[in-house]
Amino acid sequence: MNDFSTFVNELDPPYTPRMPTASTATTGARARAPHLGPERRRPLVLDAARAIAVRDGIGAINVQAVAQHLGVTRPVVYACFADRVEIVEALIDRETEALTATMLAALHGTGVDADPEAAFVLGFTGLLTAAAGEPDPWRIVFAGEPDAAVATRFRTARAEMQQHATAWIRPAMERWWQTADLDHKLPVLIELFMSSCESAVRSLLDQGNDWGPSELGAFVGRAVHRAFKDA
Repeated sequence: MNDFSTFVNELDPPYTPRMPTASTATTGARARAPHLGPERRRPLVLDAARAIAVRDGIGAINVQAVAQHLGVTRPVVYACFADRVEIVEALIDRETEALTATMLAALHGTGVDADPEAAFVLGFTGLLTAAAGEPDPWRIVFAGEPDAAVATRFRTARAEMQQHATAWIRPAMERWWQTADLDHKLPVLIELFMSSCESAVRSLLDQGNDWGPSELGAFVGRAVHRAFKDA
């Protein structure tokens, strides 16, 4: 077991079975809700973990907190996930998958025949509109970046998105601007694009923000378009 797993399990020690008393046996039986097996209960556990992460941060997720949120006992949660690390990993996998789908929809929604500036504006506006409508997954992902338990998963999801962005941006730059030395410039431009997406969403979700998705999407989209055009 790695150092992080050891650390989090010290915070949330493995469950040790105890003989139930007359009162706890009744309560436990009710809490276990036998009509729900682990497969059907796992999404509910992840929903509870998501609510905890949104309210208190990913560091607040542990088996006891999830059990309390669901109104069940710890063995019910342990039947679904071995420990806190597994819950966090599964939650991040689920949320980043949803965010990747959102970003791809924004890219594909630009249309292959749109003029260059309109394509960037449409893409960023679509992304920010989706983030405004469903902000919690973004908050979880941004809050969880420093968490060692999910660092690899963040890198994998981001690399997948970079591949999709490259598949869209490379032919567009060749068609629109015939950019010279594109193979050399493209990795830097893709990183600029990814960072701009993340920064735009962060700005939109900031508590002091007074930008709307359309206004911010147009502003960022035009700025990124200029950078790509001038490349």
